[in-house]
Amino acid sequence: MKKRQRVKKNEDFQKVFKNGKSFANRQFVVYFLMKEGQTEFRIGLSVSKKLGNAVTRNQIKRYIRQSIHELKDELKPNIDYVIIARQPAATMDFHDVKQSLQHVLRIAKVLKKT
Repeated sequence: MKKRQRVKKNEDFQKVFKNGKSFANRQFVVYFLMKEGQTEFRIGLSVSKKLGNAVTRNQIKRYIRQSIHELKDELKPNIDYVIIARQPAATMDFHDVKQSLQHVLRIAKVLKKT
């Protein structure tokens, strides 16, 4: 994922939380907000310290980023996404993370192909 495809600033996170919609399953919460005039999607990640040590949290973030990378052609382009990992995500492997993310994105109806 390129740097321009990331939500980094706190104010951008807050806009998505305040004005966006949210969908969840047991492992992830996905907030998304439509942005007019934006040509590609942006992703923000949030993994709490409650989920484990830095190694575990970084592993979860790597799994989420790789899953999004593999799903990038299916994601709608003019949206900011914020993905929050919940406790069960700490014990999942990559394939489970990808499957769970696909599930919650399908619920949110933000995938082009369903």
